[in-house]
Amino acid sequence: DPVRFGPAGLVVAVDGPGGSGKSTVSREIARQLGLRYLDTGAMYRAVTQVALERRIDIEDPAAVAEISERTVLTVGTDPDAPTIAADGVNVEEQIRTRAVTNAVSAVAAVPAVRERLVAQQREIIAESLAAGGIVVEGRDIGSVVAPDAPVKVFLTASTEVRALRRSRQLGEKGVDDVARTLAELGRRDALDSSRTVDPLSVPEGAIVLDSSALSVTEVVEEVMRRSEHLLAATS
Repeated sequence: DPVRFGPAGLVVAVDGPGGSGKSTVSREIARQLGLRYLDTGAMYRAVTQVALERRIDIEDPAAVAEISERTVLTVGTDPDAPTIAADGVNVEEQIRTRAVTNAVSAVAAVPAVRERLVAQQREIIAESLAAGGIVVEGRDIGSVVAPDAPVKVFLTASTEVRALRRSRQLGEKGVDDVARTLAELGRRDALDSSRTVDPLSVPEGAIVLDSSALSVTEVVEEVMRRSEHLLAATS
């Protein structure tokens, strides 16, 4: 069940599509507020990495569900050095490849995978409340994982800006690379928004920000300004 939040800790839910700046913004908010940080997307990516490594057909929901059930994920929540390990092996670098990015939506659409990972995410959130709280980013945080979070943010940006950002993350600079990333982002947006279970959507009561023309600092300042009264109520 969703975690109930009391005065012991704060949860900030940050949702949005790929390349919107969720990770950078979420980590900075966590630093400023002295909170832990959880990248839920990394958990789905880790399962995807294991599936690809073991040559599992990611279009086979039963096979993907079995891999998810058998894989032990260990997640570090330090915003300065977040970590993700699968069966004791650090996979932080491997999960950021184009192959994983293009396969993760199929894996994340499997109901059994979502059920297992959402349960683990809620456990991490509950454990973090006693330590002050946590900033959680993903695609279904404010709508499914933590719908009662006192602060919800939906971060977006134009597809073109997001493609450019993602290509830079991959170390790509060519026009063809950006065009390829643009097409891949459009495909992933469609998959994530149309999946049957926990689709990407704007959570009720969320602060919606378009980061296309904003710096990270400007986005963080706007989130802090617009949620000031909510933050005060939970202090």
